[in-house]
Amino acid sequence: RVCMCIILISNAEKSSLLCLPSEVLMNTKTETSDLKWTIYSASKPEWDEVSGLDEENNSVRIYQILSCQTGTSTSHWLRSGFIQRQEASQVYVELRFTMIECSSRTHHRSCKETFNLYYYQTDSDDATSAYPPWMENPYTKVDTVAADFLLREGGEKKFNMKTFKLGPLSKRGFYLAFQAQGTCMALLSVRVFFKKCPALVSALSSFPETVPRTLVQEAQGVCVEHATQHGLRPRPPKLFCGEDGQWVGQPTTSCACLPGFEPAEGQKRCRACPVGQFKWGTEGQCTTCPGFSYATTRGASVCLCRSGYLRAKSDTPDTPCTKPPSAPRSIVTQMNDSTLGLEWNEPLESGGRTDLSYSIRCTVCRAAGAPCLSCGDSVSYRPTQYGLVERRVEVWGLLPQATYIFTIQALNGVSQLSSKEPASKSVNITTTHDVPSLVSLIQRIDSTESSLTLHWSVPDHPRYTILRYQIRYCEKERRSEDQCHHTESNRNQAVLTDLRRATPYEVQVRVHTAAGYGSFSPASVFHTLPDGEKSMWGQDSQFLLPGILIAAGMLLLVTFISVAAYCIRKHSRAKDSELGDKNNQYLVSQALPGVKVYIDPFTYEDPNEAVREFAKEIDVSFVKIEEVIGAGEFGEVCRGRLKIPGKKENYVPIKTLKGGYTDKQRRDFLSEASIMGQFQHPNIIHLEGVITASCPVMILTEFMENGALDSFLRLNDSQFTPIQLVGMRGIASGMKYLSEMSYVHRDLAARNILINSNLVCKVSDFGLSRFLQENSSDPTYTSSLGGKIPIRWTAPEAIAFRKFTSASDVWSYGIVMWEVMSFGERPYWDMSNQDVINAIEQDYRLPPPPDCPTHLHQLMLDCWQKDRSARPRFADLVSALDKLIRNPASLKIVAQDGVGPSYPLLDQRAPLALSGCASVGEWLRTIKMERYEDSFLQAGLSTVDQLSQISTQDLLHMGVTLAGHQRKILSSIQSMTLRNKSATTVT
Repeated sequence: RVCMCIILISNAEKSSLLCLPSEVLMNTKTETSDLKWTIYSASKPEWDEVSGLDEENNSVRIYQILSCQTGTSTSHWLRSGFIQRQEASQVYVELRFTMIECSSRTHHRSCKETFNLYYYQTDSDDATSAYPPWMENPYTKVDTVAADFLLREGGEKKFNMKTFKLGPLSKRGFYLAFQAQGTCMALLSVRVFFKKCPALVSALSSFPETVPRTLVQEAQGVCVEHATQHGLRPRPPKLFCGEDGQWVGQPTTSCACLPGFEPAEGQKRCRACPVGQFKWGTEGQCTTCPGFSYATTRGASVCLCRSGYLRAKSDTPDTPCTKPPSAPRSIVTQMNDSTLGLEWNEPLESGGRTDLSYSIRCTVCRAAGAPCLSCGDSVSYRPTQYGLVERRVEVWGLLPQATYIFTIQALNGVSQLSSKEPASKSVNITTTHDVPSLVSLIQRIDSTESSLTLHWSVPDHPRYTILRYQIRYCEKERRSEDQCHHTESNRNQAVLTDLRRATPYEVQVRVHTAAGYGSFSPASVFHTLPDGEKSMWGQDSQFLLPGILIAAGMLLLVTFISVAAYCIRKHSRAKDSELGDKNNQYLVSQALPGVKVYIDPFTYEDPNEAVREFAKEIDVSFVKIEEVIGAGEFGEVCRGRLKIPGKKENYVPIKTLKGGYTDKQRRDFLSEASIMGQFQHPNIIHLEGVITASCPVMILTEFMENGALDSFLRLNDSQFTPIQLVGMRGIASGMKYLSEMSYVHRDLAARNILINSNLVCKVSDFGLSRFLQENSSDPTYTSSLGGKIPIRWTAPEAIAFRKFTSASDVWSYGIVMWEVMSFGERPYWDMSNQDVINAIEQDYRLPPPPDCPTHLHQLMLDCWQKDRSARPRFADLVSALDKLIRNPASLKIVAQDGVGPSYPLLDQRAPLALSGCASVGEWLRTIKMERYEDSFLQAGLSTVDQLSQISTQDLLHMGVTLAGHQRKILSSIQSMTLRNKSATTVT
């Protein structure tokens, strides 16, 4: 392996040195013995192999021929030995030679100052003195080589150096052949080599030495030591090797340093984090260990907590270590018969955490000397016994003449991880009240599929009057305090409703008196009935008559509703068939088969149901993501391929939902698919499907090759005729379809129209992203009712009162027409949002763009009627555009500023002074039209105040003949004029 040095000779005979990596296949300068190449000549002279000295006085083997001295032009061939190409698909041949000037020779008429270079490919060294034949075919000619420097008597001794590329090579090796036809020359050296890109480490990726086999050869690398691939779709690093042996561009890589390592030496290696620092993810640099933690070794991915400190499972490694809290303080008790209130103060030490909670433990000692037992279910807690956030709890159902020990524990996120008991504080309470005796003999008097009617005996209690009974009931298989239900009754009977069918329930009853609550009775089990069974109890006759009356009433109500619905449908069909009124389109669309009405996915109780109903689920194996092309509100936007079995493979744009999303973000993300999936129209973007069964969640739509309409128009400024632009009527057709489905778009603009390779326009953007951000390219205005709306495209009533209707979409469509005819010009140019609002309120409207047909601008003005009921419907707009297309002559009538509209345009008032730039030259440089500066000055236009009266004819006289340049200059003048007018209006 060597470094090839090429001398580049400039006209001034200055040289520079360029070193490129290469692999030498043959070099005659390094040969120490005879080359013994094959020679062929029909007559003398022949090529002679002689010894000579190179420029460093080293002995080299040289081939020379003096055929110019004999006056013959016979071919004299010289063929090299077999050269193996190794792994190269193309090689370079460097020749060093000298040549005698023909004019100094006697036989100069037959003398030539050129020779031919050929090569012949073969898989084996099988050439002989007669094979391959000594003729151009089967050889491949490389070039006819001419000398740059010729030797003459008394002249400077210079040699020539030429380099040629051979290829593509496909066989194992090749021969070089030289043909002289009346040439006097000496072949000083021949070097054959191929170029390769050297091994490279960049962007944490290592690429091997690579031989380019094409114009640009892709090389696949690996992540450097202590690095790995990461990201949504990790891929091996790749880089392109150019045919000149130089790496092209920057690596495409997803390599990142492993946890515990950080990039170093300009992203060439991963260095272990020093002692006392850590890195827990693949992103970023090493950082100092968080509070109360340490790292004693290099390359730590997590810092260990100090003694006594802990980290919860939900804590990330970059959060400080914490410890359990200290005990609660200052317990205050308040006893009321059998109910106890407990309050306390928070601990002095929270342990460095904010997730503080409390738990209550209860122990009861019923008699002196008897063991104390856990209270269990004998007492109840309000609001709960465990996980208390507030520092107060009520305990009720205490037994009389008993001692209770209540222990309050302070807990946080690391308490369960600690080997020590949680810090707590206890208080002793002795009850002295008398409580009612237990309820007994609970009986069922009726049961249904969803209810139980119960009765119990009144307990004997001479001291207190019974105020009420409390009933606790829960499913037998789910008997826990948080799954039990409570109800109260003023008498010794109760009806339990909303129960599960064919399910056993445990029921307990206790008495409430002025002394408090007594204890619950032992649990009794009762069953609800299964479907279709009736109660066999004899006491249900009291419910029979009301049940019959209710059933009869329901039957009458159903009959009445059915008759009323039949009459309404009959009347509606008759009315629609007679009138055909446009205002009844919604009812007609419901009656006609195949016509749907838009359903808002947010009306579904379960948003996933809307996705399942309107969007097709696609198997993730059918999708191949190729590259990331942008970023959306919810995640990356990619380009990929969709290959459904039995169908043709297609490109698709893919929106992905980034990880760590909330349920709301997932619902909002998929709502666009639920909306788009309801539409089937050639001018509405088509939903291919969704992927929700795997991560990441994706939305796939049809691929639109030309992207957004506004950028496409700006890129093709002045490339379309008015009739071609009017032919983009598909936008109106798509909006007609949406309006007939009762869907309001709210953000119709050229940026939200996509265009495919056949120039078909399709309406897009049905997600919640219609409310733009303040720093977007399309500024918004916050209305008094909240929310952000794109002012330049929005109807006045939608700005002021949030009245979004199909009529407000018609206003926006008028702005889109203006954008199309102006080739993507920004509506209202650089006016502020408030200036736009003020101008619209004063009945000013956008002027016709250059070369805009009069009828088309009048259609825009119809869309911008202040009264929304006076604006055309989308069906009217489609009809009007079709008429213009069928009558191309009408599109040749170009709108003139100030002519035709029934109310003022933005540019109809007297022109004011232009103050945007100090001079005409500065203004032309600002709009990148400085090439016309001399033309303007020769026409006597030296100040910007003189520009306001320029017309298209004036520009033609000044040599501005390109339509696009004319439009750009006139639009800039119009914009400056408008800015001055707007400032005056505000004043």
